[in-house]
Amino acid sequence: MALSDSIEIQVSGPARGTIRPPGSKSITNRALVCAALAQGTSTLSGVLDSEDTRVMIDSLGRLGIPVKHDADAATAEVTGCAGRPTVGPETDLYVANSGTSVRFLTALATLAEGQIRLDGTQRMQERPIGDLLDALNQLGGDVRSQRSTGCPPVLVRARGLAGGTTHVAGNISSQFLSGLLMAAPCARSLVELIVEGQLVSKPYVEMTLAVMRSFGAAAAVKDFERFSIPAPQTYSGTDYQIEPDASAASYFFAAAAITGGQVTVEGLGRSSLQGDVAFCDCLQAMGCEVRWETDRITVAGRPLRGIEVNMNAISDTVQTLAAVALFADGPTRVTGVGHIRYKETDRIGALATELRKLGAAVKEEDNGLTITPARLRPAEIDTYEDHRMAMSLALVGLRQLGVVIRNPGCTEKTYPRFFSDLKKVTTSA
Repeated sequence: MALSDSIEIQVSGPARGTIRPPGSKSITNRALVCAALAQGTSTLSGVLDSEDTRVMIDSLGRLGIPVKHDADAATAEVTGCAGRPTVGPETDLYVANSGTSVRFLTALATLAEGQIRLDGTQRMQERPIGDLLDALNQLGGDVRSQRSTGCPPVLVRARGLAGGTTHVAGNISSQFLSGLLMAAPCARSLVELIVEGQLVSKPYVEMTLAVMRSFGAAAAVKDFERFSIPAPQTYSGTDYQIEPDASAASYFFAAAAITGGQVTVEGLGRSSLQGDVAFCDCLQAMGCEVRWETDRITVAGRPLRGIEVNMNAISDTVQTLAAVALFADGPTRVTGVGHIRYKETDRIGALATELRKLGAAVKEEDNGLTITPARLRPAEIDTYEDHRMAMSLALVGLRQLGVVIRNPGCTEKTYPRFFSDLKKVTTSA
């Protein structure tokens, strides 16, 4: 579906239907990294085709790791490098604004021999990565930022990782820890990772460990504060099935909540690797009916009430909950998500600005925000090159006339067909 510079969302009747979102971006990029480091060939199924996964696949190819990607079949065949990427004397990797790519690939690149430079968009050059670089250097890496701010571009003088003990900040991004974990089995000796401060988005670290296990790598965990990874280990090529994206599913659950409809998402359940399925618990607390089955979740909209919720573990769904909060009786307060200021945009500041355009009263806090519903009004929504701003706030237009999303094409980052899929479960009012 070709997208123009802006798109006006059509007011909908109750959203109804069954949908299966594309594969999880988070799992896809983790599986690509583990398969790339494996000995042998892996076949991945359910692979997401998006900007974030394309830059990962392209970068792996530049690191001497062939990936045969069939976007139509949603598969990828990865020929692993057995823990030793092959690069020329100087290799450039472009990661656009993909946080998972820059963090995972920076750690992976240290396992090679040669010089690798990672760069991205202007926003990527504003996203902190210094804590990851410090941690890698403690393990014997030679990695530095080319900016005084400690942000990309990143220059890796790769010579393998020696191993040892390192400390990593837990309060900026769990992707720092995930990148270290996936590279650690390929070090020359045991790696001990010690998390300093509160670990944000813990379910994403659990996801990383689960994907690593599927490819044959072991790690010992103590209270998610200390990780011990024997090394050297060998990842093994395998066949791996990727779940639908739970963050993407949140938009359809929210559509049901906002319109008073009923939507079923296939391929997800309580046992999902993705913590973002817990977004449904937030909707249930707000009054929705939620039905859990082994491989599907159904949300039925009911009268909504405001809640107070710590969303630290499911922070990628903060913007989705904010859209729902506009239709609740009473204020909704979200806490524990100060780290989302360092995402594709400052998601707290951007949300506050755009929700006020729509008429809501918003109190912005260091680690969250409080949203008090008021009479909604038409608005043109700026998306800040952030796919989640576009997808989440588009949902407001299902009930409010005149909601226009600027730069809807930013959804290409993780969900290229979002607007056409949204139409499948919505109808004209």
